[in-house]
Amino acid sequence: MARTLKITTRNATFQQWQALLTNRTKRQRAGEFVVQGVRPITLAVEHGWEIRALLYPDGQSLSRWSRGILDRVGGAGRVVVAPELLRELGGKDEESPELLAVVGLPEDRLQRIPRTADLLVMVFDRPTTPGNIGTLVRSADAFGASGVIITGHAADPYDPKAVRASTGSLFAVPVVRVPSHREVTDWAGSLRAGGTAVEIVGTDEHGDVDVAEHDLSGPKIIAVGNETHGLSAAWRESCDRMVRIPITGAASSLNAASAATVVLYEAARQRARKAGR
Repeated sequence: MARTLKITTRNATFQQWQALLTNRTKRQRAGEFVVQGVRPITLAVEHGWEIRALLYPDGQSLSRWSRGILDRVGGAGRVVVAPELLRELGGKDEESPELLAVVGLPEDRLQRIPRTADLLVMVFDRPTTPGNIGTLVRSADAFGASGVIITGHAADPYDPKAVRASTGSLFAVPVVRVPSHREVTDWAGSLRAGGTAVEIVGTDEHGDVDVAEHDLSGPKIIAVGNETHGLSAAWRESCDRMVRIPITGAASSLNAASAATVVLYEAARQRARKAGR
């Protein structure tokens, strides 16, 4: 079993954890991030993510859940932290979190997304808000997507706001970051060469057809644009079909994560109907 450390001051280790919460570059350089919350930590453990350290408050009795996680992840470093310091890391003013986890970042490889006959992948092009990424990942998990791809200069899916907004779904659905649309289209080409007739579908308010009128039951890569500008011109040119979500009222468009949720629901509905469920 890993040895137990004790931290009572804002030493270098504590400052490193603080940096993981606020600094994307530090997260990337260290290859790890801090996970807060019962459900996200539980799902990280259940889905086999690399748990590097578990932090818990000094001098406080642990809940059954905390003891279970500590027992289950025997290889992770155990760190007893002064409650006031753990409270800073937990983002709560009123009390110390019962447990925090330092988790290793996965590789950004599209091969992490399973190649299945009913492939359903959501692409988020240049999202600017971590919360929207987390919300989209949560919807992708809820509606059975195979994975989520973040393209271009974008917010970080491992930002604490994104992890919280995903309610832990970040650990259940492969999320992969790539520099541009090219990596996705190349991947789609390899899928097609391997016999998976995947279609790339873009979403736009001026799309060719309503989303409910387009067949989403086969293998699909569905792209949504960022919160302000929508899909880039390069992405639009890369799509085989553009679909629209019909809306009424004073709203001119939907929030990007909301639009993705609508499309995911429609895809799940069509697939369930085709399967006779």
